[in-house]
Amino acid sequence: MYHRVVTALGRSFAAAALVWAALLPLATYAASRTHLDAMTASFTVVVYAVGALVCHQLPARSFHVWGAQMPVCARCTGIYFGAALGAVIALARLAEVPWVRTRPQSIAVIAVVPAAATLVFEWTTGVTPSNAVRFASGLWLGGVLAALVVAATTLSKREVN
Repeated sequence: MYHRVVTALGRSFAAAALVWAALLPLATYAASRTHLDAMTASFTVVVYAVGALVCHQLPARSFHVWGAQMPVCARCTGIYFGAALGAVIALARLAEVPWVRTRPQSIAVIAVVPAAATLVFEWTTGVTPSNAVRFASGLWLGGVLAALVVAATTLSKREVN
């Protein structure tokens, strides 16, 4: 039987991915409200500011929900939602997917292909893929890379004992 134990680092990474993915729609909802208390307004400003550190936040490339633009673009939204999903799946099913530890570089390259393809398509044709396509490519990328991170933070039962 093939068992693995996820370290505190892996659990912390998964928790952070889940929290950030949850903060994105929460901040968007808060931004859509006309009257905010100081605490909610501060929360919203912080999430959008952190989003600005990692994303271009172009309105045309972002989802608009509840009449407000999300804190990150569609591709980044996909990456973060995918990371949360990939981390949870990896935590739940890690014992059943040992290949994530045996070929991580190959898997990472495969994960980048859809996102890279959307970029190459845009650069060569001048046509921007839809936000749904950009989200889907990010979802795959974030999910696979998060699963790899969780896998990298695990120990086999032999290493623990």
